[in-house]
Amino acid sequence: MAGERGAFELPCFESATSIFLSLGYIGLAVPSSGVFARLTELELNRITIHGACTLGDAVSSPCCPVLQNLVISDSCHLGNFTIHSESLLEMKLMYLRGLQQLTVMAPALKLLDVRDCFAPKFLSYNQPVVSISAPQLLTLLWRDFYDPRFMELGKMENLEWLGTYPLMVYGQDEDNIINRFCTRLLQRFELIQNLILMLVYLPEDLTNQNYLMEQHITRLPYITFMVMDIVASGHSFGACSFHVLRMCTSLRKLSLIVCVTRTYIPVEEETVCPSSCACHQPPNWKTDEFVLSCLREVEIHNLRGTEHEAALVKRLFDWATVLEEVTITLHCSVATNVAKEFCQRLQSFSRPGIRMEGSHFS
Repeated sequence: MAGERGAFELPCFESATSIFLSLGYIGLAVPSSGVFARLTELELNRITIHGACTLGDAVSSPCCPVLQNLVISDSCHLGNFTIHSESLLEMKLMYLRGLQQLTVMAPALKLLDVRDCFAPKFLSYNQPVVSISAPQLLTLLWRDFYDPRFMELGKMENLEWLGTYPLMVYGQDEDNIINRFCTRLLQRFELIQNLILMLVYLPEDLTNQNYLMEQHITRLPYITFMVMDIVASGHSFGACSFHVLRMCTSLRKLSLIVCVTRTYIPVEEETVCPSSCACHQPPNWKTDEFVLSCLREVEIHNLRGTEHEAALVKRLFDWATVLEEVTITLHCSVATNVAKEFCQRLQSFSRPGIRMEGSHFS
């Protein structure tokens, strides 16, 4: 336990401009007096807070008058974190176990990234409370629990980028709770220029799973650029892509990225699911028509050269009537001959006036 191992007392480095600490969960006691007069960057990793002075006090303007970038990750026992900073431009809070109250007053803040600090595995019996005042915020990446009854994000009239908690495409009833984190946040906004949306398939048989997209995603903000990250785990993602895109008729640019993360499954272990898999349902994405009348540019990255990927690209050409530019990148695991054949097939879907480029990522 950190308490048994003692605590590291952070000296007040008056001349330091940047500090990075990773303490292996040894306790950290922050100074109760003194000023980090030149500190602009502070990153704290794997810490446990000890002592009477709170971390929020130590990183607020009286102690850190020129702090611009703050990162706190994989840490314990922050409890209540309150920061008042006139200088802060970027703040990232990731995997903070035990965080119960977050208060941010940062009039110059441009980027706020909050990830898995309040999600169920970290929650105690108390409802977390959040209050954010950051009127100049441009980018909000809220990949966490969100409930507007207890979480006030304040006015964000300058917001340009929004990233949400991942959406489970298939799952059980408990996954509906997770999906609400995303949908509640999306419902808060009428217009967002740029949206980052992640859709997740678990790497397992979907026979006994429920299709969740139609239950939750019924409306999206007005957006012009969307980054759609898809953790496909070998499954077809045409149906979920269709469901999202038909609500994005204002879209001008689409970046679709097929993701493989260590949280789910390594790419070398992925297998393409059989045609009988539930991921091919509902099948309306293969036949239904709608028009993406503003979509001019499409990027698709990390394709594996599968039949369902080719089918989705073909449908994109059908939906996007004014498409001008398409960029396709295949994953490095795809054999060169397969990549060449796949790109030639995609070229056959194209129309005059569309510039299409393909590459083999390595």
